[in-house]
Amino acid sequence: MAAAQDQNIASPRSDTSAIVEIRDVDYAIGNRTIFSGLSLSIPRGRITAIMGPSGTGKTTLLRLITGQIKPDRGQILFDGIDVGTLNIHELYALRRRMGMLFQNGALLTDMDVFDNVAFPLREHTKLPPSLMRHIVLTKLQAVGLRGAARLMPQELSGGMARRVALARAMATDPDVLIYDEPFTGLDPISMGMIVRLVRQMNNALGITSIVVSHDVAELSQLADMSFIIAGGKVAAQGAFDELKEHDSQIVHQFINGLPDGPVAFHYPAPDYFEQLLA
Repeated sequence: MAAAQDQNIASPRSDTSAIVEIRDVDYAIGNRTIFSGLSLSIPRGRITAIMGPSGTGKTTLLRLITGQIKPDRGQILFDGIDVGTLNIHELYALRRRMGMLFQNGALLTDMDVFDNVAFPLREHTKLPPSLMRHIVLTKLQAVGLRGAARLMPQELSGGMARRVALARAMATDPDVLIYDEPFTGLDPISMGMIVRLVRQMNNALGITSIVVSHDVAELSQLADMSFIIAGGKVAAQGAFDELKEHDSQIVHQFINGLPDGPVAFHYPAPDYFEQLLA
């Protein structure tokens, strides 16, 4: 029975155009509401951007999709599978269909580049060493770093480390690649490389990419579909040209990087002069 369940989890269900569906999700931390009736669908085989002001729950949404946390209400469906209902064994099987690029790369500092990329293969497969070596070198070639296979993480630039992390995320040929702030701290050249790689990997491998970022300029060139989250819900969705024409004030403020708008500069506080004189 368990083997049958794992097979169902491991097999893509191509009968739906959405690979991830968020259905009417509520989630709160203590008394702070993060999501309230959040619903969105991430299309299969496309690059989808998740955007929004700081603190709106973008990384929290990734944690819900990967089953690190569960919603207070609603459903998180990954390829038709309700993530919140899975036991730990089933959840691990499902996660093998996902690759994750963390915003700081999260390379293992005591392993060289080759072993970092090989790590998920050694953990989740029983491939012979010769085939594993072939896969690792192929992934490093794809990100332009085959020649850096024996460098240590501390010998890499920020952009190189991010590319190694991308090779590691691709090592097991996942159905979905998740990028959490992939452009943070990169110079324009490295950022351009990452943007190109995300697009190339998505097209060449036929995978789905989910990109969480504040970088509106880069996402405008990269994403096929974008969602802006604010106030616990989807404030706007569509292609970037559609978002630019959206009539929501918070969308207008975010897309144009305006200091004044619904997202206030000051955190809520008592009257300034009264507090000074108290």
